[in-house]
Amino acid sequence: MPTTPEMSMDMTNVGDPGLLDALQHEVAVFARRAEQTRLGGVGQVRNTMDRAAYLLLNRLDKEGPMGVKALAASMGIDSSTVTRQVAPLVDSGLVKRTSHPEDGRAVVLQLSPRGTARLEEVRSSRRQLMAELTHDWEPADRERFCALLTRFNTALSARTAVQPVTPPEQPPAS
Repeated sequence: MPTTPEMSMDMTNVGDPGLLDALQHEVAVFARRAEQTRLGGVGQVRNTMDRAAYLLLNRLDKEGPMGVKALAASMGIDSSTVTRQVAPLVDSGLVKRTSHPEDGRAVVLQLSPRGTARLEEVRSSRRQLMAELTHDWEPADRERFCALLTRFNTALSARTAVQPVTPPEQPPAS
């Protein structure tokens, strides 16, 4: 039976508890290691672009120029976060603000030529890191891992959209 946001299922007894424990542990280790290295690539480019910048530049490259609200919606974050994260990218010349082609009053964000070049430099470095980490994998294993990770991220994104992450409650100030 498919679930909807209105439905609540007790998922604690679905599947092998030992396997689910191992899975959650490996996801936690992956998250920590990914953050430690930022999966930033190799060589001089390693760790030279933070995750937020990379994801914003990548989205603009793949989807083209767009306004802050559209960019925020496509990334599943709020507009104020995008505004804050894009400001240093504009200041550094990686992103430029331009007039909307159909409505000159509206502003859109787009990669600058410098941003495009920088993004490709970082992608190339990260591509090299992925090649090194999986050099002894069969191509089918790489494809399967990518498909499963994409599926996992999609499920996580859908869950976050239904159940937004809220900060833990703070104890009352004394």
